[in-house]
Amino acid sequence: MNGARSLLSALVAHGVDVCFANPGTSEMHFVAGLDAVPQMRGVLTLFEGVATGAADGYARMADRPACVLLHLGPGLGNGLANLHNARRAHVPMVVVVGDHATYHKKYDAPLESDIDAVARTVSGWVRRTLDTGDIAVDVAAAVAAGRAGVVSTLILPADVSWTDSEPAERSLRSDHVPDPFPTPAAAAVVDDDAVRDAVAALDSGAATVLLIGGDATRDAGLSAAARIAEATGARVLCETFPTRLRRGAGVPAIERLAYFAEAAEEQLAGAEHLILAGAASPVSFFAYPGRPSDLVPAGCEVHTLATHSGATAALEALADELGGDTVVPVAPLRRPEMPTGALTAFSTAAAIGALLPEDAVIVDESNTAGIGVAAATAGAPAHDVLTLTGGAIGYGMPAAIGAAIAAPGRPVLSLQADGSAMYTLSALWTQAREQLDVTTVILNNGAYDILRIELQRVGAADDAPAGPQAQRLLDLGSPTIDFVKIAEGMGVPARRATTAEELAAALTAAFAEPGPHLIEVVLPSLVSG
Repeated sequence: MNGARSLLSALVAHGVDVCFANPGTSEMHFVAGLDAVPQMRGVLTLFEGVATGAADGYARMADRPACVLLHLGPGLGNGLANLHNARRAHVPMVVVVGDHATYHKKYDAPLESDIDAVARTVSGWVRRTLDTGDIAVDVAAAVAAGRAGVVSTLILPADVSWTDSEPAERSLRSDHVPDPFPTPAAAAVVDDDAVRDAVAALDSGAATVLLIGGDATRDAGLSAAARIAEATGARVLCETFPTRLRRGAGVPAIERLAYFAEAAEEQLAGAEHLILAGAASPVSFFAYPGRPSDLVPAGCEVHTLATHSGATAALEALADELGGDTVVPVAPLRRPEMPTGALTAFSTAAAIGALLPEDAVIVDESNTAGIGVAAATAGAPAHDVLTLTGGAIGYGMPAAIGAAIAAPGRPVLSLQADGSAMYTLSALWTQAREQLDVTTVILNNGAYDILRIELQRVGAADDAPAGPQAQRLLDLGSPTIDFVKIAEGMGVPARRATTAEELAAALTAAFAEPGPHLIEVVLPSLVSG
Protein backbone atom coordinates (compact mmCIF):
# COMPACT_ATOMS: atom_id res chain seq x y z
CA MET A 1 0.00 0.00 0.00
CA ASN A 2 1.51 3.34 -1.01
CA GLY A 3 1.51 6.43 1.17
CA ALA A 4 -1.53 8.01 -0.47
CA ARG A 5 -3.68 4.94 0.15
CA SER A 6 -2.39 4.74 3.71
CA LEU A 7 -3.41 8.36 4.17
CA LEU A 8 -6.91 7.74 2.80
CA SER A 9 -7.37 4.63 4.93
CA ALA A 10 -6.22 6.47 8.05
CA LEU A 11 -8.57 9.39 7.39
CA VAL A 12 -11.55 7.05 6.97
CA ALA A 13 -10.56 5.15 10.12
CA HIS A 14 -10.78 8.44 12.03
CA GLY A 15 -14.21 9.32 10.67
CA VAL A 16 -13.15 11.63 7.84
CA ASP A 17 -14.96 10.27 4.79
CA VAL A 18 -15.58 13.31 2.54
CA CYS A 19 -12.82 15.07 0.60
CA PHE A 20 -13.35 18.36 -1.24
CA ALA A 21 -10.60 18.48 -3.83
CA ASN A 22 -8.84 20.53 -6.46
CA PRO A 23 -5.80 18.34 -7.13
CA GLY A 24 -2.69 18.60 -9.30
CA THR A 25 0.22 16.44 -10.39
CA SER A 26 1.66 15.93 -6.90
CA GLU A 27 -1.70 14.57 -5.68
CA MET A 28 -2.37 12.01 -8.43
CA HIS A 29 -1.65 9.00 -6.18
CA PHE A 30 -4.22 10.34 -3.71
CA VAL A 31 -6.71 10.66 -6.59
CA ALA A 32 -5.99 7.13 -7.80
CA GLY A 33 -6.34 5.84 -4.25
CA LEU A 34 -10.00 6.92 -4.06
CA ASP A 35 -10.98 3.80 -6.02
CA ALA A 36 -9.08 1.61 -3.59
CA VAL A 37 -10.68 3.33 -0.56
CA PRO A 38 -14.32 3.72 -1.69
CA GLN A 39 -15.46 4.81 1.78
CA MET A 40 -13.95 8.24 1.00
CA ARG A 41 -16.28 10.43 -1.07
CA GLY A 42 -14.34 12.68 -3.39
CA VAL A 43 -16.03 15.93 -4.42
CA LEU A 44 -14.39 17.92 -7.20
CA THR A 45 -14.42 21.71 -7.03
CA LEU A 46 -13.13 24.01 -9.75
CA PHE A 47 -11.40 26.44 -7.40
CA GLU A 48 -9.56 25.86 -4.16
CA GLY A 49 -11.60 28.51 -2.34
CA VAL A 50 -14.71 26.46 -3.10
CA ALA A 51 -13.07 23.34 -1.65
CA THR A 52 -12.09 25.05 1.61
CA GLY A 53 -15.45 26.82 1.95
CA ALA A 54 -17.31 23.57 1.33
CA ALA A 55 -15.28 21.83 4.05
CA ASP A 56 -16.19 24.67 6.42
CA GLY A 57 -19.91 24.33 5.71
CA TYR A 58 -19.68 20.56 6.05
CA ALA A 59 -18.01 20.76 9.45
CA ARG A 60 -20.57 23.24 10.77
CA MET A 61 -23.41 20.84 9.99
CA ALA A 62 -21.73 17.45 10.51
CA ASP A 63 -19.77 18.37 13.66
CA ARG A 64 -16.80 16.48 12.30
CA PRO A 65 -14.05 17.32 9.85
CA ALA A 66 -13.92 16.88 6.12
CA CYS A 67 -10.69 16.59 4.18
CA VAL A 68 -9.52 19.21 1.69
CA LEU A 69 -7.02 18.24 -1.02
CA LEU A 70 -4.97 21.11 -2.47
CA HIS A 71 -2.08 21.40 -4.90
CA LEU A 72 1.17 22.89 -3.61
CA GLY A 73 1.56 26.41 -2.23
CA PRO A 74 -0.43 28.28 -4.90
CA GLY A 75 -3.38 25.93 -4.41
CA LEU A 76 -3.24 26.51 -0.68
CA GLY A 77 -3.03 30.23 -1.33
CA ASN A 78 -6.15 30.15 -3.48
CA GLY A 79 -8.04 28.49 -0.63
CA LEU A 80 -6.76 30.84 2.06
CA ALA A 81 -9.76 33.20 2.42
CA ASN A 82 -12.18 30.44 3.36
CA LEU A 83 -9.55 28.80 5.57
CA HIS A 84 -9.46 32.12 7.39
CA ASN A 85 -13.25 31.91 7.85
CA ALA A 86 -12.93 28.34 9.12
CA ARG A 87 -10.22 29.35 11.59
CA ARG A 88 -12.40 32.13 12.98
CA ALA A 89 -15.36 29.73 13.22
CA HIS A 90 -13.31 27.11 15.13
CA VAL A 91 -14.50 24.34 12.82
CA PRO A 92 -12.71 21.00 12.38
CA MET A 93 -10.91 20.55 9.08
CA VAL A 94 -8.00 18.47 7.75
CA VAL A 95 -6.20 20.10 4.84
CA VAL A 96 -3.90 17.85 2.82
CA VAL A 97 -1.48 19.79 0.63
CA GLY A 98 0.62 17.93 -1.87
CA ASP A 99 4.21 19.03 -2.35
CA HIS A 100 7.08 18.33 -4.70
CA ALA A 101 9.05 15.16 -4.08
CA THR A 102 11.62 15.72 -1.34
CA TYR A 103 14.57 15.32 -3.72
CA HIS A 104 12.99 17.69 -6.29
CA LYS A 105 12.59 20.70 -4.00
CA LYS A 106 16.24 21.77 -4.27
CA TYR A 107 15.76 22.53 -7.98
CA ASP A 108 13.36 25.40 -7.22
CA ALA A 109 10.84 24.35 -9.87
CA PRO A 110 8.26 27.00 -10.87
CA LEU A 111 5.65 25.88 -8.31
CA GLU A 112 8.08 25.65 -5.40
CA SER A 113 7.05 27.76 -2.38
CA ASP A 114 7.11 27.81 1.42
CA ILE A 115 3.92 25.82 2.04
CA ASP A 116 4.62 25.51 5.76
CA ALA A 117 4.74 29.28 6.24
CA VAL A 118 1.55 29.89 4.25
CA ALA A 119 -0.28 27.12 6.12
CA ARG A 120 0.64 28.54 9.52
CA THR A 121 -1.24 31.77 8.78
CA VAL A 122 -4.56 29.90 9.07
CA SER A 123 -3.71 26.59 10.73
CA GLY A 124 -3.43 25.72 14.40
CA TRP A 125 -1.53 22.54 13.51
CA VAL A 126 0.94 21.97 10.65
CA ARG A 127 3.05 18.91 9.95
CA ARG A 128 5.10 17.72 6.97
CA THR A 129 5.11 13.93 6.69
CA LEU A 130 8.49 12.71 5.44
CA ASP A 131 8.12 8.96 5.90
CA THR A 132 5.25 6.67 4.93
CA GLY A 133 5.59 4.92 8.27
CA ASP A 134 4.55 8.14 10.00
CA ILE A 135 1.33 8.64 8.07
CA ALA A 136 -1.00 6.92 10.53
CA VAL A 137 0.18 8.88 13.56
CA ASP A 138 0.25 12.15 11.63
CA VAL A 139 -3.34 11.65 10.45
CA ALA A 140 -4.42 10.82 14.01
CA ALA A 141 -2.80 14.02 15.27
CA ALA A 142 -4.30 16.08 12.43
CA VAL A 143 -7.83 14.84 13.12
CA ALA A 144 -7.39 15.35 16.87
CA ALA A 145 -6.27 18.92 16.25
CA GLY A 146 -9.23 19.52 13.95
CA ARG A 147 -11.71 18.16 16.47
CA ALA A 148 -10.28 20.57 19.03
CA GLY A 149 -11.37 23.45 16.79
CA VAL A 150 -8.42 24.32 14.57
CA VAL A 151 -7.58 23.95 10.91
CA SER A 152 -4.95 21.22 10.65
CA THR A 153 -2.68 21.04 7.62
CA LEU A 154 -0.77 17.93 6.60
CA ILE A 155 1.84 18.41 3.86
CA LEU A 156 2.53 15.28 1.83
CA PRO A 157 5.50 15.24 -0.57
CA ALA A 158 4.87 13.37 -3.81
CA ASP A 159 7.49 10.71 -3.18
CA VAL A 160 6.02 9.94 0.23
CA SER A 161 2.65 9.65 -1.50
CA TRP A 162 3.83 7.11 -4.06
CA THR A 163 6.20 5.08 -1.85
CA ASP A 164 4.94 1.83 -0.34
CA SER A 165 4.36 2.06 3.40
CA GLU A 166 5.78 -0.34 5.93
CA PRO A 167 3.27 -2.98 7.01
CA ALA A 168 3.51 -2.07 10.70
CA GLU A 169 3.06 1.71 10.11
CA ARG A 170 5.52 3.01 12.72
CA SER A 171 2.76 4.87 14.52
CA LEU A 172 3.82 3.98 18.06
CA ARG A 173 7.37 5.24 18.01
CA SER A 174 8.30 6.85 21.30
CA ASP A 175 9.89 9.80 19.49
CA HIS A 176 6.80 10.55 17.39
CA VAL A 177 3.92 11.46 19.71
CA PRO A 178 0.76 13.29 18.58
CA ASP A 179 0.43 16.90 19.65
CA PRO A 180 -1.40 17.36 22.98
CA PHE A 181 -4.64 18.88 21.68
CA PRO A 182 -7.58 18.54 24.07
CA THR A 183 -10.43 16.23 23.20
CA PRO A 184 -13.88 17.86 22.80
CA ALA A 185 -14.89 16.31 26.13
CA ALA A 186 -11.91 17.84 27.88
CA ALA A 187 -12.59 21.20 26.27
CA ALA A 188 -16.12 21.15 27.71
CA VAL A 189 -14.97 20.90 31.35
CA VAL A 190 -16.66 23.68 33.31
CA ASP A 191 -14.51 26.18 35.22
CA ASP A 192 -16.22 26.35 38.64
CA ASP A 193 -14.44 29.59 39.53
CA ALA A 194 -15.72 31.21 36.34
CA VAL A 195 -19.25 30.07 37.15
CA ARG A 196 -19.03 31.54 40.67
CA ASP A 197 -17.69 34.79 39.24
CA ALA A 198 -20.61 34.98 36.81
CA VAL A 199 -23.11 34.23 39.59
CA ALA A 200 -21.68 37.11 41.63
CA ALA A 201 -22.02 39.48 38.69
CA LEU A 202 -25.60 38.39 38.01
CA ASP A 203 -26.56 38.60 41.69
CA SER A 204 -25.06 42.08 42.09
CA GLY A 205 -28.15 43.81 40.78
CA ALA A 206 -26.04 45.73 38.26
CA ALA A 207 -26.99 45.78 34.59
CA THR A 208 -25.49 42.66 33.01
CA VAL A 209 -25.18 41.48 29.42
CA LEU A 210 -24.54 37.82 28.57
CA LEU A 211 -22.83 37.53 25.17
CA ILE A 212 -22.94 33.99 23.76
CA GLY A 213 -21.17 32.31 20.86
CA GLY A 214 -19.29 29.14 19.96
CA ASP A 215 -21.26 25.99 20.72
CA ALA A 216 -23.83 27.94 22.79
CA THR A 217 -25.83 29.06 19.74
CA ARG A 218 -27.71 25.79 19.38
CA ASP A 219 -30.78 24.56 21.25
CA ALA A 220 -29.14 23.58 24.54
CA GLY A 221 -26.98 26.68 24.84
CA LEU A 222 -29.78 29.03 23.82
CA SER A 223 -32.13 27.45 26.36
CA ALA A 224 -29.57 27.76 29.14
CA ALA A 225 -28.91 31.41 28.26
CA ALA A 226 -32.65 32.11 28.20
CA ARG A 227 -33.03 30.45 31.63
CA ILE A 228 -30.34 32.73 33.01
CA ALA A 229 -32.03 35.79 31.53
CA GLU A 230 -35.42 34.80 32.99
CA ALA A 231 -33.93 34.16 36.42
CA THR A 232 -31.82 37.31 36.64
CA GLY A 233 -33.09 39.91 34.19
CA ALA A 234 -29.77 39.91 32.33
CA ARG A 235 -29.84 40.77 28.66
CA VAL A 236 -28.65 38.03 26.28
CA LEU A 237 -26.98 38.79 22.97
CA CYS A 238 -25.47 36.45 20.39
CA GLU A 239 -22.17 37.24 18.68
CA THR A 240 -22.56 39.05 15.34
CA PHE A 241 -21.50 36.16 13.11
CA PRO A 242 -22.13 32.83 14.87
CA THR A 243 -20.70 29.64 13.41
CA ARG A 244 -24.11 27.94 13.48
CA LEU A 245 -27.22 29.51 14.97
CA ARG A 246 -30.49 27.68 15.71
CA ARG A 247 -33.48 30.00 15.47
CA GLY A 248 -37.15 30.21 14.49
CA ALA A 249 -40.40 28.91 15.96
CA GLY A 250 -39.97 26.90 19.17
CA VAL A 251 -36.44 28.21 19.77
CA PRO A 252 -35.47 30.89 22.31
CA ALA A 253 -35.19 34.17 20.43
CA ILE A 254 -31.77 35.72 21.02
CA GLU A 255 -30.85 39.04 19.44
CA ARG A 256 -27.54 39.22 17.59
CA LEU A 257 -24.97 41.91 18.30
CA ALA A 258 -25.14 44.45 15.47
CA TYR A 259 -22.50 44.63 12.76
CA PHE A 260 -22.16 48.41 12.76
CA ALA A 261 -20.30 49.64 15.84
CA GLU A 262 -22.74 52.46 16.54
CA ALA A 263 -25.65 50.03 16.82
CA ALA A 264 -23.63 47.57 18.90
CA GLU A 265 -22.71 50.35 21.31
CA GLU A 266 -26.40 51.09 21.80
CA GLN A 267 -27.10 47.41 22.55
CA LEU A 268 -24.33 47.32 25.15
CA ALA A 269 -24.95 50.77 26.61
CA GLY A 270 -25.35 50.84 30.38
CA ALA A 271 -23.91 47.38 30.99
CA GLU A 272 -21.82 47.16 34.15
CA HIS A 273 -20.95 43.50 33.70
CA LEU A 274 -20.35 41.64 30.42
CA ILE A 275 -20.23 37.84 30.67
CA LEU A 276 -18.64 36.06 27.70
CA ALA A 277 -19.82 32.51 27.00
CA GLY A 278 -18.13 31.26 23.83
CA ALA A 279 -17.86 34.77 22.38
CA ALA A 280 -14.96 37.17 22.15
CA SER A 281 -15.09 40.57 23.80
CA PRO A 282 -16.81 42.84 21.25
CA VAL A 283 -14.74 45.15 19.07
CA SER A 284 -15.49 47.25 16.03
CA PHE A 285 -14.94 45.32 12.78
CA PHE A 286 -12.81 48.18 11.45
CA ALA A 287 -11.18 51.30 12.82
CA TYR A 288 -12.97 54.59 12.21
CA PRO A 289 -11.61 58.09 12.73
CA GLY A 290 -12.54 59.42 16.13
CA ARG A 291 -14.33 56.24 17.28
CA PRO A 292 -13.19 53.60 19.81
CA SER A 293 -12.25 50.10 18.64
CA ASP A 294 -13.26 48.46 21.94
CA LEU A 295 -17.06 48.31 22.20
CA VAL A 296 -17.19 47.39 25.90
CA PRO A 297 -18.80 50.34 27.74
CA ALA A 298 -16.52 52.39 29.97
CA GLY A 299 -16.45 50.99 33.49
CA CYS A 300 -17.99 47.65 32.43
CA GLU A 301 -16.31 44.59 33.96
CA VAL A 302 -15.73 41.70 31.55
CA HIS A 303 -16.04 38.10 32.81
CA THR A 304 -15.05 35.08 30.71
CA LEU A 305 -17.32 32.16 31.53
CA ALA A 306 -16.16 29.78 28.79
CA THR A 307 -14.42 29.47 25.44
CA HIS A 308 -16.11 28.53 22.17
CA SER A 309 -16.21 24.76 22.72
CA GLY A 310 -17.29 24.70 26.36
CA ALA A 311 -19.89 27.46 26.38
CA THR A 312 -23.03 25.29 26.49
CA ALA A 313 -21.80 23.21 29.44
CA ALA A 314 -20.81 26.36 31.33
CA LEU A 315 -24.14 28.07 30.66
CA GLU A 316 -26.05 25.00 31.84
CA ALA A 317 -23.96 24.90 35.02
CA LEU A 318 -24.58 28.62 35.55
CA ALA A 319 -28.32 28.23 34.98
CA ASP A 320 -28.45 25.32 37.45
CA GLU A 321 -26.50 27.34 40.01
CA LEU A 322 -29.02 30.16 39.77
CA GLY A 323 -31.74 27.60 40.48
CA GLY A 324 -35.45 27.36 39.69
CA ASP A 325 -37.42 25.63 37.01
CA THR A 326 -37.61 28.69 34.81
CA VAL A 327 -39.92 28.41 31.84
CA VAL A 328 -37.97 29.46 28.76
CA PRO A 329 -39.88 31.67 26.32
CA VAL A 330 -39.57 30.61 22.68
CA ALA A 331 -40.38 32.28 19.39
CA PRO A 332 -43.94 31.62 18.17
CA LEU A 333 -44.68 30.34 14.67
CA ARG A 334 -45.41 33.55 12.83
CA ARG A 335 -44.67 34.09 9.17
CA PRO A 336 -44.79 37.42 7.33
CA GLU A 337 -47.65 38.10 4.96
CA MET A 338 -46.74 37.42 1.35
CA PRO A 339 -45.69 40.72 -0.22
CA THR A 340 -46.77 41.98 -3.62
CA GLY A 341 -45.37 44.28 -6.26
CA ALA A 342 -41.85 45.35 -7.11
CA LEU A 343 -39.13 43.80 -5.01
CA THR A 344 -37.16 45.59 -2.32
CA ALA A 345 -34.73 44.19 0.23
CA PHE A 346 -37.55 44.00 2.78
CA SER A 347 -40.21 42.47 0.52
CA THR A 348 -37.64 39.88 -0.60
CA ALA A 349 -36.98 39.02 3.03
CA ALA A 350 -40.72 38.76 3.71
CA ALA A 351 -41.18 36.31 0.83
CA ILE A 352 -38.32 34.17 2.14
CA GLY A 353 -39.81 34.19 5.64
CA ALA A 354 -43.23 33.29 4.31
CA LEU A 355 -41.99 30.28 2.34
CA LEU A 356 -38.94 28.95 4.22
CA PRO A 357 -39.25 25.13 4.41
CA GLU A 358 -39.24 23.10 7.62
CA ASP A 359 -35.79 22.42 9.12
CA ALA A 360 -33.95 24.40 6.46
CA VAL A 361 -30.30 25.40 6.57
CA ILE A 362 -29.71 29.03 5.63
CA VAL A 363 -26.21 29.90 4.49
CA ASP A 364 -26.18 33.66 4.72
CA GLU A 365 -23.82 35.83 2.71
CA SER A 366 -26.53 38.28 1.70
CA ASN A 367 -24.66 41.17 3.28
CA THR A 368 -26.36 44.58 2.88
CA ALA A 369 -29.24 43.41 0.68
CA GLY A 370 -30.22 40.81 3.29
CA ILE A 371 -30.91 43.44 5.93
CA GLY A 372 -34.47 42.25 6.56
CA VAL A 373 -33.96 38.48 6.50
CA ALA A 374 -33.33 37.93 10.23
CA ALA A 375 -36.55 39.69 11.26
CA ALA A 376 -38.60 38.07 8.50
CA THR A 377 -37.52 34.54 9.44
CA ALA A 378 -37.66 34.95 13.23
CA GLY A 379 -40.99 33.09 13.40
CA ALA A 380 -40.45 30.72 10.48
CA PRO A 381 -40.15 26.98 11.19
CA ALA A 382 -37.00 26.23 13.19
CA HIS A 383 -33.87 26.32 11.08
CA ASP A 384 -30.09 26.66 11.26
CA VAL A 385 -28.15 29.68 10.01
CA LEU A 386 -24.50 29.59 8.97
CA THR A 387 -22.87 33.01 8.80
CA LEU A 388 -19.76 34.67 7.44
CA THR A 389 -17.78 34.20 10.64
CA GLY A 390 -14.40 35.42 9.43
CA GLY A 391 -15.65 38.20 7.14
CA ALA A 392 -13.75 36.97 4.05
CA ILE A 393 -16.31 37.02 1.25
CA GLY A 394 -16.88 34.25 -1.26
CA TYR A 395 -17.99 31.90 1.51
CA GLY A 396 -21.71 31.36 0.87
CA MET A 397 -22.05 29.16 -2.19
CA PRO A 398 -19.12 26.88 -1.23
CA ALA A 399 -20.45 26.49 2.33
CA ALA A 400 -23.85 25.54 0.89
CA ILE A 401 -22.15 22.60 -0.88
CA GLY A 402 -20.72 21.31 2.37
CA ALA A 403 -23.95 21.88 4.32
CA ALA A 404 -25.99 19.97 1.74
CA ILE A 405 -23.60 17.00 1.78
CA ALA A 406 -23.45 16.96 5.58
CA ALA A 407 -27.23 17.23 6.02
CA PRO A 408 -28.90 15.28 3.20
CA GLY A 409 -32.67 15.57 3.35
CA ARG A 410 -32.56 19.13 4.68
CA PRO A 411 -33.19 21.95 2.19
CA VAL A 412 -30.35 24.45 1.95
CA LEU A 413 -31.09 28.08 1.14
CA SER A 414 -28.02 30.03 0.06
CA LEU A 415 -28.60 33.79 0.35
CA GLN A 416 -25.92 35.45 -1.69
CA ALA A 417 -24.98 39.04 -2.45
CA ASP A 418 -24.15 39.72 -6.08
CA GLY A 419 -20.63 41.04 -5.51
CA SER A 420 -19.44 38.26 -3.24
CA ALA A 421 -21.14 35.66 -5.46
CA MET A 422 -18.62 36.38 -8.17
CA TYR A 423 -15.72 35.27 -5.97
CA THR A 424 -16.66 31.59 -5.94
CA LEU A 425 -19.36 31.29 -8.60
CA SER A 426 -17.94 27.98 -9.83
CA ALA A 427 -19.49 26.41 -6.72
CA LEU A 428 -22.68 26.18 -8.80
CA TRP A 429 -20.98 23.62 -11.05
CA THR A 430 -20.21 21.37 -8.09
CA GLN A 431 -23.78 21.76 -6.82
CA ALA A 432 -25.03 20.60 -10.23
CA ARG A 433 -22.59 17.70 -10.53
CA GLU A 434 -23.46 16.41 -7.05
CA GLN A 435 -27.21 17.22 -7.52
CA LEU A 436 -27.35 18.96 -4.17
CA ASP A 437 -30.62 20.31 -2.79
CA VAL A 438 -29.47 23.94 -2.70
CA THR A 439 -31.56 26.95 -3.67
CA THR A 440 -29.32 29.94 -4.29
CA VAL A 441 -30.94 33.36 -4.14
CA ILE A 442 -28.72 36.06 -5.63
CA LEU A 443 -29.67 39.47 -4.23
CA ASN A 444 -28.60 41.57 -7.18
CA ASN A 445 -28.57 45.30 -6.49
CA GLY A 446 -25.80 45.96 -8.99
CA ALA A 447 -23.42 47.49 -6.48
CA TYR A 448 -21.09 47.02 -3.54
CA ASP A 449 -23.64 48.68 -1.26
CA ILE A 450 -21.69 47.88 1.90
CA LEU A 451 -18.71 49.80 0.54
CA ARG A 452 -20.90 52.73 -0.46
CA ILE A 453 -21.96 52.87 3.19
CA GLU A 454 -18.41 52.48 4.45
CA LEU A 455 -17.19 55.24 2.14
CA GLN A 456 -19.26 57.60 4.25
CA ARG A 457 -18.56 55.96 7.64
CA VAL A 458 -14.78 56.17 7.37
CA GLY A 459 -14.97 59.82 6.37
CA ALA A 460 -13.34 59.29 2.97
CA ALA A 461 -15.99 61.47 1.29
CA ASP A 462 -16.20 64.17 3.98
CA ASP A 463 -14.41 66.86 2.00
CA ALA A 464 -16.35 66.29 -1.21
CA PRO A 465 -18.82 63.74 -2.59
CA ALA A 466 -17.25 60.71 -4.17
CA GLY A 467 -16.51 61.41 -7.81
CA PRO A 468 -17.05 59.21 -10.87
CA GLN A 469 -13.77 57.32 -10.49
CA ALA A 470 -14.58 56.34 -6.91
CA GLN A 471 -18.19 55.45 -7.77
CA ARG A 472 -16.99 53.27 -10.64
CA LEU A 473 -15.10 51.06 -8.17
CA LEU A 474 -18.31 50.44 -6.19
CA ASP A 475 -20.67 49.85 -9.12
CA LEU A 476 -21.27 46.38 -10.59
CA GLY A 477 -23.08 47.49 -13.73
CA SER A 478 -21.70 48.08 -17.23
CA PRO A 479 -21.81 45.24 -18.07
CA THR A 480 -24.72 43.91 -16.06
CA ILE A 481 -24.01 40.44 -14.67
CA ASP A 482 -26.53 37.87 -15.93
CA PHE A 483 -26.63 35.27 -13.16
CA VAL A 484 -29.38 33.28 -14.85
CA LYS A 485 -27.27 32.60 -17.94
CA ILE A 486 -24.20 31.86 -15.85
CA ALA A 487 -26.08 29.35 -13.70
CA GLU A 488 -27.68 27.64 -16.68
CA GLY A 489 -24.24 27.39 -18.28
CA MET A 490 -23.09 25.37 -15.27
CA GLY A 491 -26.11 23.07 -15.22
CA VAL A 492 -28.22 24.82 -12.56
CA PRO A 493 -31.85 25.68 -13.50
CA ALA A 494 -32.34 29.41 -12.99
CA ARG A 495 -34.91 32.18 -13.25
CA ARG A 496 -35.09 35.90 -12.58
CA ALA A 497 -37.55 37.66 -10.27
CA THR A 498 -38.37 41.38 -10.29
CA THR A 499 -41.67 41.19 -8.39
CA ALA A 500 -42.76 39.51 -5.18
CA GLU A 501 -45.14 37.33 -7.15
CA GLU A 502 -42.33 36.09 -9.39
CA LEU A 503 -40.11 35.42 -6.39
CA ALA A 504 -42.84 33.48 -4.59
CA ALA A 505 -43.40 31.30 -7.65
CA ALA A 506 -39.66 30.71 -8.08
CA LEU A 507 -39.09 29.83 -4.41
CA THR A 508 -42.10 27.50 -4.34
CA ALA A 509 -40.90 25.65 -7.44
CA ALA A 510 -37.30 25.41 -6.22
CA PHE A 511 -38.25 24.11 -2.78
CA ALA A 512 -40.56 21.52 -4.34
CA GLU A 513 -38.02 20.03 -6.75
CA PRO A 514 -34.85 18.31 -5.46
CA GLY A 515 -31.55 19.45 -6.83
CA PRO A 516 -29.90 22.83 -7.26
CA HIS A 517 -31.73 25.98 -8.36
CA LEU A 518 -30.80 29.64 -8.66
CA ILE A 519 -33.07 32.66 -8.41
CA GLU A 520 -31.72 36.06 -9.38
CA VAL A 521 -33.59 38.72 -7.40
CA VAL A 522 -33.27 42.16 -9.00
CA LEU A 523 -33.28 44.87 -6.32
CA PRO A 524 -32.73 48.59 -6.12
CA SER A 525 -29.61 49.73 -4.31
CA LEU A 526 -30.14 50.76 -0.70
CA VAL A 527 -27.59 53.54 -1.13
CA SER A 528 -27.57 56.18 -3.83
CA GLY A 529 -24.61 55.76 -6.08
